[in-house]
This record gives sequence, structure tokens and C-alpha cells, in this order.
Amino acid sequence: MKRLSLRFPMKDFFVSVFADQVYVVGGTVRDFILYGRANEDQDVDLLVCGSTYDEIAAALKPHGKTDTVGKSFAVLKFTREGKTFDISIPRRDRKKDDLSSGHKNFRIEAGPQVTLEEDLGRRDFTCNSIAVRLKDGAVVDPHQGMKAVAEKRIVMTSPASFSDDPLRVLRAARFAAVHNFVVDKAIYAKSKKVLLAELSAERVADELFRLLLESPQPSAGLQEYFRLTVMEKLFPELAVLALTIQDAYFHPEQDEQGHHSVWAHTLITVDIVKKLADQYHLDEERSLCLLLAALLHDCGKAATTSWEFKRGRMTVTSAFHDSQGSQKAAALLGRLRVENWRSFPLKKTILRLVQQHHRIYELYRNREAISFKAIARAVKDMDGEDPLLLLLDFADRRSRESQPLDFSGLDEIALWFSRKKEEYRISQESIRPLIQGRDLIALGVAPGRQMGAHLKKLYDLQLDGAFRTRAQGLKIFKDSQKKRPGRVRR
Repeated sequence: MKRLSLRFPMKDFFVSVFADQVYVVGGTVRDFILYGRANEDQDVDLLVCGSTYDEIAAALKPHGKTDTVGKSFAVLKFTREGKTFDISIPRRDRKKDDLSSGHKNFRIEAGPQVTLEEDLGRRDFTCNSIAVRLKDGAVVDPHQGMKAVAEKRIVMTSPASFSDDPLRVLRAARFAAVHNFVVDKAIYAKSKKVLLAELSAERVADELFRLLLESPQPSAGLQEYFRLTVMEKLFPELAVLALTIQDAYFHPEQDEQGHHSVWAHTLITVDIVKKLADQYHLDEERSLCLLLAALLHDCGKAATTSWEFKRGRMTVTSAFHDSQGSQKAAALLGRLRVENWRSFPLKKTILRLVQQHHRIYELYRNREAISFKAIARAVKDMDGEDPLLLLLDFADRRSRESQPLDFSGLDEIALWFSRKKEEYRISQESIRPLIQGRDLIALGVAPGRQMGAHLKKLYDLQLDGAFRTRAQGLKIFKDSQKKRPGRVRR
């Protein structure tokens, strides 16, 4: 029997409680084989044989915090010394309705009567269908999962894997991207027949988010989405980009068949954004926002691309694709029920980025005529998230280079915008409205619609650089009211 020496906190504790009946299973084993350690952010998955759920909970309760919220799925969360473990009992899943593929369409049978081998057989891929007994490291591998890990291949554990849970099609793409695995050819054939419509929006969004955030180069997983027919079934706004051409002169980047497609450009842009997010230490909220914006930034091109004779030749153009893209991105994000993520205004910021992703480049093109007003309005319109716009705009340009990921810093266009912001001392704080409603009330203006109009006009003047202090702004307002007696108290 093969043995595998696993090391993680509290191994001896679990052996002392459950003796030879406790196993490490799933992704925890896979990662130990691959990297010699488990992901520190990932919960350790344990499986205890020979006991009921309640017996396991009772045995653990004196030693730490137990959370039984997952009891219906035979999973218990146990936290001790700040580390959380997912502890389950062997289970088998029976479909309630053979015609439905929904993940809720199962009757779960769990307990000592279910064997370890049966539990491993219900799992998605063979690389996740390995168990290691904690007491002595004995490996239980009925589906040749260790061979698949060694060969870095994703293979279905059972022909019913996808019908049991269609989300596994998306998970195959994520595992391929995160671990640099090759998807087994049988999976491609099987995925064509898998219905994804029954998947909840929340599960799809979560899987997409994980692919983008966890993959070193998300393009690998996104391309698997394309091959697995996930794109055409769930994200048609993106699938059509593979059939949308770009002008080869301005967009020399190509797909693997040599086509100058918008999809090829999009994949490269997403990978550049991933590198930028790491390079500039963006938090997860802004990293995800930037990645989704890069994925969606050109989704308006399919509806706007046409041939036009300009510059002495026929050229592929996509006029107004930014505004069209914002509408299509809004529809896609709406289907996924994406609004805020960890209190960050995800959807609103993504739509602003898509709508304005050429703005910094356009400012640079007209830099001789650019003043405080244009820079201030760009910062204001992004509601303080203009650094994300700067990175997206750079990534969009950078994707056209022969070695797009070979860079260490930003280009002259991005640096120019940063210098202008510094020169004009523009920040989200510095362009907050200087004149407030209380200031106009003190001058005798009654609250209401008219006051709102005054405040808007004054803020527009502030962004235009007409005044830099509250006193200057109030003087402008009072001077404007001199021809309208009775409106301002002197």
C-alpha cells in the first residue's frame, strides 16, 4: 500500500480523537502531492469513518468550536487554535429526479453504512478522489487519482460527474488554470451535452471570481471556458468576441489559429491586469473589479464592428463600443446578480471602467489642450477609483506588444496622467465639493430643487477650476445673484 506523509497543524490531535478512522481527502491531498503543502488559506478537508454525524460533533465539541450549519450535506466545521477544518462523514448521493441536473436534486445518505470508497466515487475529478489515513499515511486511491496528479490531468471520477453537478464543468477550467493541468479529452465531449441553465447565478459568479483571482494567468481558465462551451451557454456576450475581428494593423495580437479576434485581445488584457494587480498590491476587491473590467471592456465590439475606408485603406472600426460595452456588461453582471462584493461597489465601478477605458489615452492624445478641468473630471467620474482606470487603460494598450507580459512599469501615457494629477494636486479628497447646502442656507437660499441646481452649478465651476477655496466659490455665487434681488441675504 502506498503511503504519504502529510504534515499540518493538529494532525496528532485528530488521530487521538478518531484513531485510524480519520482521513485527509479532496483538494488538501491533491495540493500536498503537488506542492508538498496545503494552501494556507484553504480549509483542511477531513473525513471520519465509522461514526454518525452527531457522534463526531459530540467528540469534538469539548476541544473547539463546532459549526453544524452544513449538517444537511454531512459536513461539520471545526475550529481550534484559529484553524478551521471541514469534517465530513462518508456519503452517497441519490438523484431525486433523473431529468434534473440541479445540485439540489439529491437525496444524501450518510453515515457508517457508507464506505470510504463510495464517498470517493461521488467526487468530481480523480485528482480530488484520494484519501490518506492520518494515523499511518496509508493512501486510498481507487480511481488512480495520484497518477492523474503526477500527469497533471483532470479526469472525471465517474461518467455521472457532470450530471451530478454541472458546476463541475466550470471547476475543471479553474483547476486547469490554477494548477496548470490538462483537461482530459473525454471532458470536452461530455461538457457539450451538459445543461448549465439550472446553475444558480451566485454559484456561477463565485466560480468565475475564483478563476480570476486564483489563476496565475486567468486566460488559461477562460480559454477552457470557451472550449468547454461554458462561454456560449453562460456568457454569450463574450463568446461572440471569438468571431469578431480587429484591425490587424492596430491589433497584431492573435489567437492560437492566427485570427486577430477581440477574444484574443481580451485574454491578453486580462493576464496583463492580473500581473498589474499583483505588482501594485491591489486588495482582492479591486483586483477582482479590474479583472472583470478587463474581461468585459470590449464586449461592445461585436455589435459595433464594421469596415470603414479611412487613412487611405479599408479599416476595421468599432465606434462607440465603450458605451455599447457598458450596456452589455450591465446585462451580464445583472444575470450573475453582481452588485457589491465585500462592501465594494463592484458592478458600478466595473461599468465605469468599461465605459471610460479609453479616457486616459484620449486625454494624452489631446495633452496640449488639457487643463485642470479635464483631469479633475476624469478623477471625479471614477469616484476615486481612477487608479484602476489607469491600469486598465495601460493593459489595453500593452496587449498589442509582441511580448505583452514582459514589462516592469507603466508607459509614458500612464505616467503623464499621474504627473498631471500631482501637478494639479488632484485627488478624491481635493475635489470634494467645497460649497455645501449649509453655506447657501446661511446666504438665505431655501432647501429644495433650486438649491440643488445652485450646488450642481457651483461644483461644475469648481471642477472647471473657476475657484479653489470655499471663500472664492461663495463670492462667485453672491456675484451671480446680484442681478436677482431677494435671493441672497447680504
